[in-house]
Amino acid sequence: MDTALIHATALLVALAVDRWLGEPPVRLHPVVWIGNYLGGVGAWVQRHTLQQPGGKDLKAFWLAALVWMVGAALVSGVAWGLPSLLFGLPWWAAGALLGLLLKPLLAWAMLQREVLAVEAALGQSLDAGRERLRWLVSRDVSQLTEAQVRESAIETLAENLNDSVVAPIFWFVLLGLPGAALYRFANTADAMWGYPGLYKGQNWAWAGKWAARVDDGLNYLPARLTGLLLAGLNGVGWGRLTREAIKTPSPNSGWPMAAMALALGVRLGKPGGYVLHESGRKPVAADLHLAIVYAKKVLLAQVLIMLIAIVLIAKIGS
Repeated sequence: MDTALIHATALLVALAVDRWLGEPPVRLHPVVWIGNYLGGVGAWVQRHTLQQPGGKDLKAFWLAALVWMVGAALVSGVAWGLPSLLFGLPWWAAGALLGLLLKPLLAWAMLQREVLAVEAALGQSLDAGRERLRWLVSRDVSQLTEAQVRESAIETLAENLNDSVVAPIFWFVLLGLPGAALYRFANTADAMWGYPGLYKGQNWAWAGKWAARVDDGLNYLPARLTGLLLAGLNGVGWGRLTREAIKTPSPNSGWPMAAMALALGVRLGKPGGYVLHESGRKPVAADLHLAIVYAKKVLLAQVLIMLIAIVLIAKIGS
């Protein structure tokens, strides 16, 4: 039962630190270290990648898979070793310290702040809103209308509610700190490498395929949990959710985004790509604030579910 108390305390401490203190300094942030590693080895992979579009590039695929696995092993190994330093401490002290280690692997407060910053910028001008959105998305924002900027911000909130909050907590409860760390490594790798073709002059069609597929696998259950919680807490039926969720190219991001669109009653989409809840109205400023309220409800519900899961896992293992 001490293990359950430690993990439950760690989860609550991590969320409390996230709310009151936010992110650690950049130089001390493990996700920044992960990004630096991926940026360095990614540049090396690109030097061995065929840059012309089309055709297989198995060399780039396997080189990227190899350096991905090396990085994942390092991150998981460190995350496995650090909690061992807490052995012998009282459960509350071990839980508090484990929570400090967990905190950098989730980022709810920062997500809220960045999304609200887009709405604040839109209040100044459309160009300011586009420029602030550029911080959050990889798509071209130069031609987006005000409604489309807001759609993109709401989509970012919904998708990253899973990627930055629900999924790290899910894997922490299931596999401890190594699970959350491995997930964060995989998700960061997908964000940096997981493009289906050319991105910023580099061809990631094959070099990024491994990272994209692993991230898809790790997000399969958390994304559906996020979507189901968003839908269930806001009266959206399962049938409506499943019909909309499959409209996105990603096998996972459609679940939280479709659930958010249906819960708000708005249309969300990517120009030239997909449209979710096509019959919905255009989002207004109040919708973005309401989306954050809905996301908070999901976080609260997940924490309650995960605390119960921690106890059940401990009992099964005893």
